[in-house]
Amino acid sequence: MKHLAAYLLLSLGGNSSPSEKDIKTVLESVGIDADSERLSSLISELKGKDLQELISEGSSKLASVPSGGSGGGAAAPGAAAGGAPAEEKEEEKEEEKEESDEDMGFGLFD
Repeated sequence: MKHLAAYLLLSLGGNSSPSEKDIKTVLESVGIDADSERLSSLISELKGKDLQELISEGSSKLASVPSGGSGGGAAAPGAAAGGAPAEEKEEEKEEEKEESDEDMGFGLFD
């Protein structure tokens, strides 16, 4: 993804056909090492292709992929209300123990 992002940044900046060297320069400017194998693969895949056309093709493919949905099931109200007080009490006890251990007999402003 980082190689593709650098390629797209260069193309948006006016470089219609970024080279491996251009992409490496962009990545190294932000402290990222470029993977030569992946970079050469990306360059060979995109060579001679119109980016706008590729993006529109990808968008149409993504439009056919189901997304969203019902959002999953909600917890039953009775179960959530019944379990909450017991958990709070346990947490309060644990907090009290932790506070007493951290105090060590003196306060912050003593």
